[in-house]
Amino acid sequence: MILETIWFFLWGLLWAVYFMTDGFDLGIGTLYPFLGKTEADKRVMLAAMGPLWDGNEVWLLTAGGVTFAAFPQVYAVMFSSMYSALMLILFALIIRGVSFEFRGKVDAPSWRRLWDTCLFIGSVAPAILFGVAFANIFRGIPIDQNGLYKGTLFTLLNPYGLLGGVLFLFLFLTHGALWLSAKTQGDLHVRAVSLAGKLWIALFVAAVAFLASSFFATRLYDNYLAHPILFVILLAAVLGLLGIRIFLGRGSFFKAWFASALTIVSATFYGVFGLYPNMFPSNIDAAYSLTAHNSASSPLTLKIMLVVVILFVPIVLAYQGWTYNLFKGKVTEQDLIY
Repeated sequence: MILETIWFFLWGLLWAVYFMTDGFDLGIGTLYPFLGKTEADKRVMLAAMGPLWDGNEVWLLTAGGVTFAAFPQVYAVMFSSMYSALMLILFALIIRGVSFEFRGKVDAPSWRRLWDTCLFIGSVAPAILFGVAFANIFRGIPIDQNGLYKGTLFTLLNPYGLLGGVLFLFLFLTHGALWLSAKTQGDLHVRAVSLAGKLWIALFVAAVAFLASSFFATRLYDNYLAHPILFVILLAAVLGLLGIRIFLGRGSFFKAWFASALTIVSATFYGVFGLYPNMFPSNIDAAYSLTAHNSASSPLTLKIMLVVVILFVPIVLAYQGWTYNLFKGKVTEQDLIY
């Protein structure tokens, strides 16, 4: 019971770290055709995330790996019920990664436009689809007693699911605009700061709408009402959201970005704590739901994995912290390698 609970929250933490780190990359990629007015602007935007984006996606692989190893039944049902959505995310991330490498291989405007388009699609699609997927998990998936999905791709495109996609999109757009505000100079910097302020308003509206809708469309608040101390998670999300606005107004762009990171992590844990112990709730019958307890691997497997995590995750964190510190400065002309 204890091991299963530990791994449930580690699972949530890994998703939160992924959204926090890769979120600004996805946001920049989505903003790319709108803020990238010139070739120089586009190269600066690419350089702002170039040394970091692939390292950020390690957390996605880790979250997926933990789902497979710690909760194999959840992994199996997830990839059968959300197969189309997850494949779309996978293909989008593939063309996004390829676009980074291929864009500068041929010095031709048409070639660059092709890969610029791929970068945009490969960024905006995952941003929306991750939100749609997690909102549907919060709402409940139509799975029967055998774990079989009783719906289609369009079943996931319900109003609450789409609202989740909008929320994630604005979370990542704001996160990306703040990263550009901190990393760029000149006219691009001015436009990024201005856009970040406008995106914050849209994010605030989307967050309020999602929290209100969750009260009626999900059972996330059951745990919060039973254990009011959990509302501190929502308080952290609110403080992070307000911190973005305050630090942005003061011109403290890295602090605003960290406030955005707090908002994303808190928003993820809002859903994780609301779900517990469910991981894949069924909206056909609660008895069919997959939980941290009925879908976990054996205690021995969970123990071995916990030892691995304790030994190696600090190494990954130290490496990634070193990388972020190494590339913390403004992007200069010497960084324009794409």
